[in-house]
Amino acid sequence: MSYGVLGASVTPFQPAALPAATGGLPFQMVVRSAGDFSTIYQEVETLKGAAWKSGLFAFVDSDLAFDSPTARITIDHAKAAEAGVSMQTIADTLAVLVGENYVNRFNFFERSYEVIPQVRQADRVTPEGLGNFNVRLSSGQMFPLSTVIKVNVKPEPNRLPQFNQMNAATISAVLKPGVTMGQAVSFMQAQQLSPGMTVDWLSDSRQYVQEGNRLIVTFGMALIVIFLVLAAQFESFRDPLVIMVTVPLAVCGALLPLYFGFTTLNIYTQIGLVTLIGLISKHGILMVSFANEIQHHEGLDRVAAIQKAAAVRMRPVLMTTAAMVAGLAPLLYADGAGAASRFAIGIVVVMGMLIGTLFTLFVLPTFYILIARDHRAASAPRLESVAARDEIAA
Repeated sequence: MSYGVLGASVTPFQPAALPAATGGLPFQMVVRSAGDFSTIYQEVETLKGAAWKSGLFAFVDSDLAFDSPTARITIDHAKAAEAGVSMQTIADTLAVLVGENYVNRFNFFERSYEVIPQVRQADRVTPEGLGNFNVRLSSGQMFPLSTVIKVNVKPEPNRLPQFNQMNAATISAVLKPGVTMGQAVSFMQAQQLSPGMTVDWLSDSRQYVQEGNRLIVTFGMALIVIFLVLAAQFESFRDPLVIMVTVPLAVCGALLPLYFGFTTLNIYTQIGLVTLIGLISKHGILMVSFANEIQHHEGLDRVAAIQKAAAVRMRPVLMTTAAMVAGLAPLLYADGAGAASRFAIGIVVVMGMLIGTLFTLFVLPTFYILIARDHRAASAPRLESVAARDEIAA
Protein backbone atom coordinates (compact mmCIF):
# COMPACT_ATOMS: atom_id res chain seq x y z
CA MET A 1 0.00 0.00 0.00
CA SER A 2 1.46 3.33 -1.05
CA TYR A 3 0.83 6.61 0.75
CA GLY A 4 3.16 8.75 -1.35
CA VAL A 5 5.97 8.70 1.22
CA LEU A 6 9.32 7.62 -0.20
CA GLY A 7 11.76 5.64 1.94
CA ALA A 8 9.23 4.73 4.66
CA SER A 9 8.76 1.13 5.80
CA VAL A 10 5.85 0.20 8.08
CA THR A 11 5.57 -3.27 9.66
CA PRO A 12 2.35 -4.00 11.58
CA PHE A 13 2.43 -7.00 13.90
CA GLN A 14 0.31 -8.36 16.72
CA PRO A 15 2.02 -8.48 20.14
CA ALA A 16 2.38 -11.83 21.87
CA ALA A 17 -0.51 -13.01 24.02
CA LEU A 18 1.84 -13.33 26.99
CA PRO A 19 3.38 -9.97 27.97
CA ALA A 20 7.16 -9.85 27.88
CA ALA A 21 9.84 -7.33 27.00
CA THR A 22 8.94 -4.25 25.00
CA GLY A 23 10.70 -2.32 22.30
CA GLY A 24 10.36 -3.26 18.65
CA LEU A 25 9.64 -6.63 17.11
CA PRO A 26 9.62 -9.64 19.45
CA PHE A 27 12.66 -11.33 17.89
CA GLN A 28 15.80 -9.18 17.65
CA MET A 29 19.26 -10.58 17.03
CA VAL A 30 22.28 -8.27 17.10
CA VAL A 31 25.31 -9.12 14.96
CA ARG A 32 28.36 -7.15 16.04
CA SER A 33 31.98 -7.03 14.96
CA ALA A 34 35.07 -4.87 15.08
CA GLY A 35 35.13 -4.87 11.28
CA ASP A 36 33.54 -2.42 8.89
CA PHE A 37 29.82 -2.17 8.16
CA SER A 38 30.08 -3.73 4.72
CA THR A 39 31.29 -7.00 6.27
CA ILE A 40 28.52 -6.89 8.87
CA TYR A 41 25.97 -6.18 6.13
CA GLN A 42 27.00 -9.25 4.15
CA GLU A 43 26.78 -11.41 7.28
CA VAL A 44 23.35 -10.05 8.15
CA GLU A 45 22.04 -10.66 4.63
CA THR A 46 23.20 -14.28 4.85
CA LEU A 47 21.42 -14.74 8.18
CA LYS A 48 18.28 -13.08 6.82
CA GLY A 49 18.25 -15.47 3.89
CA ALA A 50 18.56 -18.45 6.21
CA ALA A 51 15.75 -17.08 8.39
CA TRP A 52 13.40 -16.70 5.42
CA LYS A 53 14.14 -20.22 4.20
CA SER A 54 13.56 -21.75 7.64
CA GLY A 55 9.82 -21.11 7.54
CA LEU A 56 9.84 -19.97 11.18
CA PHE A 57 9.42 -16.26 10.53
CA ALA A 58 6.58 -14.28 8.98
CA PHE A 59 8.75 -11.20 8.53
CA VAL A 60 12.51 -10.55 8.67
CA ASP A 61 14.30 -7.22 8.34
CA SER A 62 17.42 -5.44 9.54
CA ASP A 63 18.33 -1.89 10.44
CA LEU A 64 21.43 -1.82 8.23
CA ALA A 65 21.16 -1.28 4.49
CA PHE A 66 23.44 0.22 1.90
CA ASP A 67 20.66 2.20 0.27
CA SER A 68 21.75 5.80 0.91
CA PRO A 69 23.45 7.21 -2.20
CA THR A 70 26.31 9.55 -1.41
CA ALA A 71 27.76 11.93 -3.99
CA ARG A 72 31.53 12.29 -3.82
CA ILE A 73 33.03 15.26 -5.66
CA THR A 74 36.51 14.88 -7.10
CA ILE A 75 38.25 18.10 -8.19
CA ASP A 76 40.76 18.10 -11.04
CA HIS A 77 43.47 20.22 -9.44
CA ALA A 78 45.41 20.67 -12.69
CA LYS A 79 42.43 22.01 -14.62
CA ALA A 80 41.37 24.21 -11.72
CA ALA A 81 44.83 25.73 -11.44
CA GLU A 82 45.00 26.25 -15.19
CA ALA A 83 41.64 28.04 -15.15
CA GLY A 84 42.62 30.10 -12.13
CA VAL A 85 40.03 28.62 -9.76
CA SER A 86 41.15 28.01 -6.19
CA MET A 87 39.96 25.17 -3.98
CA GLN A 88 38.59 27.68 -1.50
CA THR A 89 36.41 29.27 -4.18
CA ILE A 90 34.95 25.92 -5.23
CA ALA A 91 34.29 24.92 -1.61
CA ASP A 92 32.63 28.24 -0.77
CA THR A 93 30.46 28.08 -3.88
CA LEU A 94 29.19 24.58 -3.10
CA ALA A 95 28.64 25.49 0.56
CA VAL A 96 26.50 28.48 -0.38
CA LEU A 97 24.52 26.81 -3.16
CA VAL A 98 23.72 23.41 -1.60
CA GLY A 99 25.01 23.60 1.98
CA GLU A 100 21.92 25.32 3.46
CA ASN A 101 24.17 27.35 5.73
CA TYR A 102 22.73 30.01 7.95
CA VAL A 103 23.92 33.54 7.03
CA ASN A 104 21.96 36.03 9.13
CA ARG A 105 18.44 37.20 9.93
CA PHE A 106 16.16 39.88 8.56
CA ASN A 107 13.02 41.48 9.90
CA PHE A 108 9.81 41.47 7.94
CA PHE A 109 6.63 42.87 9.47
CA GLU A 110 8.08 42.67 12.95
CA ARG A 111 9.06 39.03 12.53
CA SER A 112 12.59 37.66 12.31
CA TYR A 113 13.49 35.18 9.57
CA GLU A 114 16.70 33.25 8.90
CA VAL A 115 18.59 33.84 5.66
CA ILE A 116 19.71 30.50 4.17
CA PRO A 117 20.98 30.90 0.60
CA GLN A 118 20.66 27.92 -1.74
CA VAL A 119 19.64 27.12 -5.26
CA ARG A 120 16.18 25.97 -6.19
CA GLN A 121 15.08 22.46 -5.32
CA ALA A 122 14.75 21.55 -9.00
CA ASP A 123 18.42 22.42 -9.60
CA ARG A 124 19.77 20.08 -6.92
CA VAL A 125 17.66 16.97 -7.29
CA THR A 126 20.41 14.85 -8.84
CA PRO A 127 24.18 14.84 -8.15
CA GLU A 128 24.83 15.57 -11.81
CA GLY A 129 23.17 18.94 -11.29
CA LEU A 130 26.22 20.12 -9.36
CA GLY A 131 28.09 20.43 -12.61
CA ASN A 132 25.64 23.09 -13.81
CA PHE A 133 26.79 25.54 -11.15
CA ASN A 134 29.27 28.28 -11.89
CA VAL A 135 32.09 29.84 -9.89
CA ARG A 136 33.33 33.37 -10.22
CA LEU A 137 36.92 33.78 -11.28
CA SER A 138 39.21 36.49 -9.99
CA SER A 139 38.59 38.33 -13.26
CA GLY A 140 34.88 38.40 -12.52
CA GLN A 141 33.90 35.91 -15.23
CA MET A 142 31.72 32.85 -14.48
CA PHE A 143 33.32 29.46 -14.89
CA PRO A 144 31.28 26.17 -15.08
CA LEU A 145 32.07 23.66 -12.31
CA SER A 146 31.51 20.74 -14.68
CA THR A 147 34.90 21.52 -16.21
CA VAL A 148 36.92 20.85 -13.06
CA ILE A 149 34.81 18.46 -10.95
CA LYS A 150 33.67 14.86 -11.28
CA VAL A 151 30.72 13.47 -9.31
CA ASN A 152 30.69 9.79 -8.26
CA VAL A 153 27.62 8.30 -6.59
CA LYS A 154 28.30 5.46 -4.15
CA PRO A 155 25.84 3.71 -1.84
CA GLU A 156 26.52 4.15 1.86
CA PRO A 157 24.88 2.62 4.94
CA ASN A 158 21.66 4.29 5.97
CA ARG A 159 22.93 4.49 9.54
CA LEU A 160 25.96 3.47 11.60
CA PRO A 161 24.50 1.54 14.55
CA GLN A 162 26.64 0.32 17.41
CA PHE A 163 26.03 -2.11 20.24
CA ASN A 164 28.32 -2.29 23.28
CA GLN A 165 30.77 0.07 21.55
CA MET A 166 31.09 -2.19 18.50
CA ASN A 167 29.76 -1.86 14.96
CA ALA A 168 26.54 -3.82 14.84
CA ALA A 169 23.35 -4.54 12.92
CA THR A 170 20.07 -5.83 14.33
CA ILE A 171 17.93 -8.48 12.65
CA SER A 172 14.27 -7.99 13.61
CA ALA A 173 11.64 -10.61 12.91
CA VAL A 174 8.08 -11.70 13.64
CA LEU A 175 7.45 -15.37 14.34
CA LYS A 176 4.88 -17.33 12.40
CA PRO A 177 1.80 -18.55 14.31
CA GLY A 178 2.62 -21.67 16.29
CA VAL A 179 6.38 -21.03 16.32
CA THR A 180 7.89 -20.59 19.78
CA MET A 181 10.66 -18.21 20.70
CA GLY A 182 12.82 -21.18 21.68
CA GLN A 183 12.61 -22.67 18.18
CA ALA A 184 13.53 -19.37 16.55
CA VAL A 185 16.45 -18.68 18.92
CA SER A 186 17.78 -22.23 18.60
CA PHE A 187 17.70 -22.03 14.80
CA MET A 188 19.56 -18.72 14.66
CA GLN A 189 22.10 -19.86 17.25
CA ALA A 190 22.86 -22.88 15.07
CA GLN A 191 23.90 -20.68 12.12
CA GLN A 192 27.61 -20.48 11.41
CA LEU A 193 29.11 -17.02 11.82
CA SER A 194 32.19 -15.62 10.14
CA PRO A 195 35.32 -15.17 12.25
CA GLY A 196 35.16 -12.03 14.38
CA MET A 197 31.35 -11.96 14.48
CA THR A 198 29.47 -12.20 17.78
CA VAL A 199 25.76 -12.31 18.56
CA ASP A 200 23.63 -10.65 21.19
CA TRP A 201 19.87 -10.38 21.72
CA LEU A 202 17.23 -7.72 22.32
CA SER A 203 13.50 -7.55 23.12
CA ASP A 204 11.65 -10.82 23.87
CA SER A 205 14.46 -12.97 22.50
CA ARG A 206 16.90 -11.41 24.99
CA GLN A 207 14.54 -12.18 27.85
CA TYR A 208 14.25 -15.76 26.64
CA VAL A 209 18.02 -16.28 26.32
CA GLN A 210 18.85 -14.74 29.69
CA GLU A 211 15.95 -16.11 31.75
CA GLY A 212 14.70 -19.13 29.82
CA ASN A 213 17.06 -21.56 31.58
CA ARG A 214 16.30 -20.32 35.09
CA LEU A 215 13.56 -22.95 35.49
CA ILE A 216 16.08 -25.71 36.16
CA VAL A 217 17.78 -23.74 38.93
CA THR A 218 14.48 -22.63 40.47
CA PHE A 219 13.02 -26.11 40.24
CA GLY A 220 16.11 -27.67 41.82
CA MET A 221 16.17 -25.16 44.67
CA ALA A 222 12.47 -25.76 45.36
CA LEU A 223 13.07 -29.52 45.55
CA ILE A 224 16.02 -29.08 47.90
CA VAL A 225 14.14 -26.74 50.26
CA ILE A 226 11.08 -28.97 50.42
CA PHE A 227 13.23 -32.07 50.94
CA LEU A 228 15.13 -30.47 53.84
CA VAL A 229 11.91 -29.28 55.48
CA LEU A 230 10.39 -32.75 55.20
CA ALA A 231 13.58 -34.35 56.48
CA ALA A 232 13.43 -32.14 59.57
CA GLN A 233 9.75 -32.89 60.05
CA PHE A 234 9.98 -36.67 59.70
CA GLU A 235 13.52 -36.93 61.16
CA SER A 236 14.45 -39.17 58.27
CA PHE A 237 15.88 -38.96 54.75
CA ARG A 238 13.85 -41.92 53.52
CA ASP A 239 10.34 -40.64 54.12
CA PRO A 240 10.92 -37.36 52.17
CA LEU A 241 12.11 -39.45 49.21
CA VAL A 242 8.86 -41.41 49.32
CA ILE A 243 6.81 -38.23 49.52
CA MET A 244 8.61 -36.53 46.66
CA VAL A 245 8.55 -39.51 44.33
CA THR A 246 5.26 -38.21 42.94
CA VAL A 247 6.74 -34.82 42.03
CA PRO A 248 8.44 -35.89 38.76
CA LEU A 249 5.39 -37.95 37.85
CA ALA A 250 3.08 -34.99 38.42
CA VAL A 251 5.42 -32.74 36.42
CA CYS A 252 5.29 -35.17 33.52
CA GLY A 253 1.51 -34.90 33.61
CA ALA A 254 1.74 -31.11 33.72
CA LEU A 255 3.96 -31.11 30.65
CA LEU A 256 1.40 -33.00 28.56
CA PRO A 257 -0.50 -29.80 27.58
CA LEU A 258 2.80 -28.34 26.41
CA TYR A 259 3.51 -31.43 24.33
CA PHE A 260 0.10 -31.25 22.64
CA GLY A 261 0.48 -27.53 21.93
CA PHE A 262 -2.11 -26.07 24.32
CA THR A 263 0.50 -23.69 25.69
CA THR A 264 4.25 -23.11 25.71
CA LEU A 265 7.00 -23.24 28.31
CA ASN A 266 7.00 -19.65 29.54
CA ILE A 267 7.27 -17.74 32.79
CA TYR A 268 3.66 -18.55 33.70
CA THR A 269 3.91 -22.28 33.13
CA GLN A 270 7.17 -22.24 35.08
CA ILE A 271 5.35 -20.65 38.02
CA GLY A 272 2.72 -23.35 37.75
CA LEU A 273 5.34 -26.11 37.80
CA VAL A 274 7.03 -24.72 40.91
CA THR A 275 3.64 -24.35 42.61
CA LEU A 276 2.82 -27.93 41.71
CA ILE A 277 5.77 -29.20 43.77
CA GLY A 278 4.23 -28.00 47.01
CA LEU A 279 0.68 -29.01 46.11
CA ILE A 280 1.47 -32.57 45.12
CA SER A 281 3.85 -33.07 48.05
CA LYS A 282 0.94 -32.48 50.41
CA HIS A 283 -0.71 -35.71 49.22
CA GLY A 284 2.40 -37.69 50.04
CA ILE A 285 2.64 -36.08 53.47
CA LEU A 286 -0.94 -37.13 54.29
CA MET A 287 -0.31 -40.77 53.43
CA VAL A 288 3.24 -41.22 54.72
CA SER A 289 2.65 -39.52 58.08
CA PHE A 290 -0.51 -41.56 58.67
CA ALA A 291 1.22 -44.82 57.70
CA ASN A 292 4.05 -44.01 60.12
CA GLU A 293 1.53 -43.41 62.91
CA ILE A 294 -0.14 -46.73 62.17
CA GLN A 295 3.19 -48.55 62.40
CA HIS A 296 4.06 -46.71 65.59
CA HIS A 297 0.80 -47.26 67.46
CA GLU A 298 -0.56 -50.50 66.00
CA GLY A 299 2.69 -52.31 65.25
CA LEU A 300 1.75 -53.14 61.65
CA ASP A 301 4.38 -53.73 58.99
CA ARG A 302 4.93 -51.33 56.12
CA VAL A 303 2.67 -53.20 53.68
CA ALA A 304 -0.30 -53.30 56.00
CA ALA A 305 0.31 -49.76 57.23
CA ILE A 306 0.42 -48.15 53.80
CA GLN A 307 -2.59 -50.14 52.62
CA LYS A 308 -4.64 -48.88 55.53
CA ALA A 309 -3.28 -45.36 55.13
CA ALA A 310 -4.16 -45.30 51.41
CA ALA A 311 -7.72 -46.41 52.15
CA VAL A 312 -8.24 -43.93 54.99
CA ARG A 313 -6.47 -40.95 53.37
CA MET A 314 -7.96 -41.42 49.91
CA ARG A 315 -10.91 -39.15 50.67
CA PRO A 316 -8.80 -36.20 51.99
CA VAL A 317 -6.46 -36.56 49.01
CA LEU A 318 -9.33 -36.55 46.53
CA MET A 319 -11.03 -33.65 48.31
CA THR A 320 -7.84 -31.59 48.20
CA THR A 321 -7.40 -32.29 44.50
CA ALA A 322 -11.05 -31.57 43.71
CA ALA A 323 -10.91 -28.26 45.58
CA MET A 324 -7.75 -27.17 43.80
CA VAL A 325 -9.01 -28.21 40.35
CA ALA A 326 -12.38 -26.53 40.92
CA GLY A 327 -10.63 -23.35 42.03
CA LEU A 328 -8.39 -23.26 38.96
CA ALA A 329 -11.04 -24.31 36.43
CA PRO A 330 -12.17 -20.70 35.78
CA LEU A 331 -8.64 -19.89 34.59
CA LEU A 332 -9.06 -22.40 31.77
CA TYR A 333 -12.06 -20.51 30.39
CA ALA A 334 -10.81 -16.98 30.99
CA ASP A 335 -10.94 -14.45 28.19
CA GLY A 336 -9.97 -10.84 27.73
CA ALA A 337 -6.70 -9.17 28.66
CA GLY A 338 -4.24 -11.56 30.30
CA ALA A 339 -6.29 -14.66 29.46
CA ALA A 340 -3.29 -16.46 27.96
CA SER A 341 -1.23 -16.08 31.15
CA ARG A 342 -4.07 -17.32 33.36
CA PHE A 343 -4.71 -20.26 31.06
CA ALA A 344 -1.00 -21.20 31.10
CA ILE A 345 -0.92 -21.38 34.90
CA GLY A 346 -4.29 -23.11 35.17
CA ILE A 347 -3.71 -25.88 32.62
CA VAL A 348 -0.34 -26.83 34.11
CA VAL A 349 -1.53 -27.02 37.71
CA VAL A 350 -4.81 -28.77 36.87
CA MET A 351 -3.22 -31.51 34.76
CA GLY A 352 -0.38 -31.93 37.23
CA MET A 353 -2.78 -32.31 40.17
CA LEU A 354 -5.02 -34.82 38.38
CA ILE A 355 -2.22 -37.07 37.18
CA GLY A 356 -0.15 -36.55 40.33
CA THR A 357 -3.07 -37.60 42.52
CA LEU A 358 -3.45 -40.81 40.54
CA PHE A 359 0.22 -41.61 41.08
CA THR A 360 -0.04 -40.71 44.76
CA LEU A 361 -2.73 -43.33 45.35
CA PHE A 362 -1.09 -46.13 43.38
CA VAL A 363 2.64 -45.48 42.94
CA LEU A 364 3.56 -43.88 46.26
CA PRO A 365 2.51 -46.97 48.31
CA THR A 366 4.88 -49.10 46.26
CA PHE A 367 7.85 -46.85 47.01
CA TYR A 368 6.81 -46.66 50.66
CA ILE A 369 7.03 -50.45 50.91
CA LEU A 370 10.45 -50.48 49.22
CA ILE A 371 12.37 -47.67 50.86
CA ALA A 372 10.43 -46.28 53.83
CA ARG A 373 11.86 -46.68 57.31
CA ASP A 374 10.28 -49.31 59.60
CA HIS A 375 8.77 -47.38 62.49
CA ARG A 376 7.86 -50.47 64.50
CA ALA A 377 11.42 -50.69 65.85
CA ALA A 378 11.05 -47.26 67.44
CA SER A 379 7.77 -48.21 69.07
CA ALA A 380 8.91 -51.63 70.36
CA PRO A 381 10.57 -50.40 73.61
CA ARG A 382 7.50 -48.35 74.49
CA LEU A 383 5.21 -51.33 73.87
CA GLU A 384 7.38 -53.59 76.00
CA SER A 385 7.37 -51.06 78.86
CA VAL A 386 3.58 -50.79 78.68
CA ALA A 387 3.26 -54.60 78.75
CA ALA A 388 5.62 -54.84 81.75
CA ARG A 389 3.66 -52.18 83.60
CA ASP A 390 0.38 -54.00 82.98
CA GLU A 391 1.94 -57.27 84.19
CA ILE A 392 3.18 -55.66 87.44
CA ALA A 393 -0.20 -54.08 88.00
CA ALA A 394 -1.88 -57.45 87.57
